[in-house]
Amino acid sequence: MEKIELLAPAGDLEKLKMAIVYGADAVYLGGEAFGLRAGSKNFTKEEMAEGVEFAHERGKKVYVTVNIIPHNKDFEGLEDYLKDLEKIGVDAVIVSDPGVLYMVKQVIPNMEVHLSTQANTTNYMSANFWYNQGIKRIVVARELSIEEIKEIKENIPDDMEIEAFVHGAMCISYSGRCLISNYMTGRNANKGECAHPCRWQYYLVEEKRPGEYYPIYEDERGTFFFNSKDLCLIEYIPQLIESGIKSFKIEGRMKTSYYVASIVRAYRMAIDEYYKDPRNWKFNPMWLDEIKKASHRDFTTGFIFKKPTAEDHHYGSSSYIRTYDFIGLVKEYDEENQIAIVEQRNRMFTGEQIEVMGPYTETKNAVIEKMWTMDGEEINVAPHPKQIIKMKLNVKVKENYMLRKEIKDDK
Repeated sequence: MEKIELLAPAGDLEKLKMAIVYGADAVYLGGEAFGLRAGSKNFTKEEMAEGVEFAHERGKKVYVTVNIIPHNKDFEGLEDYLKDLEKIGVDAVIVSDPGVLYMVKQVIPNMEVHLSTQANTTNYMSANFWYNQGIKRIVVARELSIEEIKEIKENIPDDMEIEAFVHGAMCISYSGRCLISNYMTGRNANKGECAHPCRWQYYLVEEKRPGEYYPIYEDERGTFFFNSKDLCLIEYIPQLIESGIKSFKIEGRMKTSYYVASIVRAYRMAIDEYYKDPRNWKFNPMWLDEIKKASHRDFTTGFIFKKPTAEDHHYGSSSYIRTYDFIGLVKEYDEENQIAIVEQRNRMFTGEQIEVMGPYTETKNAVIEKMWTMDGEEINVAPHPKQIIKMKLNVKVKENYMLRKEIKDDK
């Protein structure tokens, strides 16, 4: 049985490496132009080359977004950029615009091409059209049910693949084709500059009563009426695999390394458990608990099983739920002396009870027994961002393990 691909976001080089180390089969990323995440750090040519080498050494793939919706002037420099991607050795490009696809086919005809969700593919007739234009894979619109995805798969060529989002932020506009940001801030979402006005707070004003603000929902704070809950489909791995989807896509190129590692790790465990015994797969609540230890909003299943209702929107707040702090990344581990070299990410103290998270392994409870600076000075707290310290824990760790602690309410 050919396994499903787990596809993770990579907003920068560290996120790419963490995604792969924690179980992603492939990553998608953007260069410094022509993608839809201008707010993400993104990759220089040199970083992209390093990322591709890192992935390929481990048998993983790298896909690059070239999915802006361009105006005439936006094609400047695209030909050279595409040639650079081919030289670097990326495995596929992700496009949404027919003009960009046309240029890809002219400039790098042997490159595998995936069709972005921005192209709004919702039916098998469209999928077949794109197949005849040279598209290898379609990223189906988020607005499809699992039954519709199955029907598309049954009516497209066997060698055409379906990729679908299974986790992450949902856009209130159709497959992300949104004009609100452009209208309200001048930042074009379709060129990667979205200001996320769907997360803002809104009131209703009647034309003849200026200055009288009515909450659209019965709440004195107003309402975030565009604000969708986050997609989370980890409880439905068998149904998704059996629908014919080839690649499970996680949203979040602007999220942290800890977020990417946490989500990838949970889905990796759930997917691997399925392939051990597909018929007897059972959802393990621990996987969802692990996901919730990364910053998140409340969850929804989106359109997969039914059309979303008011229950799938978050009217009270646009804030994320955060119950754990990512406090450190293990860079090295001296097993003989049980000393870890850790890059600090949030404040930590000697004697604190923490959790240790690693790829392909269960979460461990641990205690920070001692800490030292790299000069050997013993310390009780590591307060400086990205400070490199030595640490003695009461459990064994490995390179790239992550340390986290529960956020305590001191009130």
